[in-house]
Amino acid sequence: MIPATLVPDPMSNRNQEALEYHASAPAGKIAVVATKPCQTQHDLSLAYTPGVAVPCLEIHRDPNLVYNYTSKGNLVAVITNGTAVLGLGNIGPAAGKPVMEGKAVLFKRFADIDVFDIELASEDPKEIIRACQLLEPTFGGINLEDIKSPECFEIEDELKRTLRIPVFHDDQHGTAIISGAALMNAVELSGKQLESVRLVVNGAGASAISCAEHYIRLGVRRENIILCDTKGVVYAGREEGMNQYKRRLAADTPARTLSQALHGADVLIGLSSANCISGDMLQPMAANPVVFAMANPDPEITYEDAVAARPDGIMATGRSDYPNQVNNVLGFPFIFRGALDVRATAINDEMKLAATRSLAALAKEDVPDSVRRAYGVEAMQFGREYIIPKPFDSRVLIWVASAVAQAAMETGVAQHTIELGKYREELEKRLGKSRELMRIILHKAKRKPCRVVFPEGEESKILRAAQILLDEKVATPVLIGSREVINTRASELNLDIGDARIVDPAAFPDLASYVDAFYNLRQRKGLTRREAETFWHDRTSLAAMMVYRGEAEALVAGLTQHYPDTIRPALQVIPMKTGRRKVAGMYLLITPHGKVFSWPTRR
Repeated sequence: MIPATLVPDPMSNRNQEALEYHASAPAGKIAVVATKPCQTQHDLSLAYTPGVAVPCLEIHRDPNLVYNYTSKGNLVAVITNGTAVLGLGNIGPAAGKPVMEGKAVLFKRFADIDVFDIELASEDPKEIIRACQLLEPTFGGINLEDIKSPECFEIEDELKRTLRIPVFHDDQHGTAIISGAALMNAVELSGKQLESVRLVVNGAGASAISCAEHYIRLGVRRENIILCDTKGVVYAGREEGMNQYKRRLAADTPARTLSQALHGADVLIGLSSANCISGDMLQPMAANPVVFAMANPDPEITYEDAVAARPDGIMATGRSDYPNQVNNVLGFPFIFRGALDVRATAINDEMKLAATRSLAALAKEDVPDSVRRAYGVEAMQFGREYIIPKPFDSRVLIWVASAVAQAAMETGVAQHTIELGKYREELEKRLGKSRELMRIILHKAKRKPCRVVFPEGEESKILRAAQILLDEKVATPVLIGSREVINTRASELNLDIGDARIVDPAAFPDLASYVDAFYNLRQRKGLTRREAETFWHDRTSLAAMMVYRGEAEALVAGLTQHYPDTIRPALQVIPMKTGRRKVAGMYLLITPHGKVFSWPTRR
């Protein structure tokens, strides 16, 4: 059953936006794109019969050549049965498919890895294991996703034992690897040592157990860890609600509740449910506590409450709107990138530790201006609010993938040897040195938000856009239209646009001065005084006058008008600079081969 708090509200504007995002043609988020030309008869003869027989025979002669002649070396299967999807629980394979497609997008966006998502209609671990085994010839690696505990442990263990391609259950190891890097740095900043900290894990699912085991490999002592589940402390001798994986972490302790376990604890790791921890529960923790509340979408305790309760602490969550986001996207794309590029037969503990340590080390490096600009901040440096790199730090690919590849080679699971210096250069070329154009524009806008006037301010799409501008702090929207209509529609859409400026032409206090200014601009170009007094009926002209008079810095229009009717008022109102004789419109074309700007000019 889905928790009531997670059932989508169909009236919510943001939920509607999410549905529109996924449903817009083509439906879903991924597609198959041909990588070789197939435009002529000759192309067809190479892509399929008879030419395709040549690589087939070569692979039959030497199976390792499958990596040379097919996409296997850059292809990962994201496999789920939908039994533990995000915070939604057992919603089934079909309902879990949007998440798997989202995972595919992240693989491609951050590490240029192709993905087929595969949703299996079975909760039988043996059937899932067999399905994955049968798929081994197709894929370079398997990413297990959203499979409930404890079955996920059995599935991964058996696949690791029987397959010769890397298998990785991200729900187990992803959070462990990323939070492990944050833990290393947070403990260091708090003036403590991993070997001596007392650590409490609230939660006993796949992720929580894997985190605890990974922290032990990093240096935390097993006897210093207390694991808690919904029934309280997992202690030695307890029988209720136990399994073999919990028993490995059963503590010899008199504590029986989470509150008792937190007395004197140095670290609290939350991998459970929203709002289950109060500020009072943090008070008995040791000085300079480390609190990672990583339940999603809402943490065990809010960032504000944790900081208020323990201002001496270091806080991390899974959310992007607070410092120190523990996000799995910092791990799985780059771990698979390194594993695929050396044709690893497994992702072993040494590779996971290498990923953790590379992330921890990268956080201590000087942060490039490009990263600071991407997140709209002037300063970003290693410290209590920056203990782990940001997901959009392009250096993560180079650091993590090369560290994983090196560990694979050193531990003997790599089938292909690479020279690390050249490999880092190849990763740099694969990623590119510039971010996606729109993200650059977005974050530049955040640094100096301007006033953007929308003459079609009554339109629902414009109102939603205004909400996003306000939420993202990109700009201050100026909406032209009936105040009553705008407020009514905003209310119907569940929008909060209170910080937007609304200009109602029917009750515009500066209308007389605008009429005078417009008449003075156009009186020698065929405009009469009577016509000037009615110009405000054309809201695009009114918006252009606002830009001309300095009451807005930008104008966005054209949702309900043809292009000539949109651009004409701007050309009539806003003069060219002295000495200029041409007006240029800029066009941007985004193609698979790059971005093209063109400036067609007209006298």
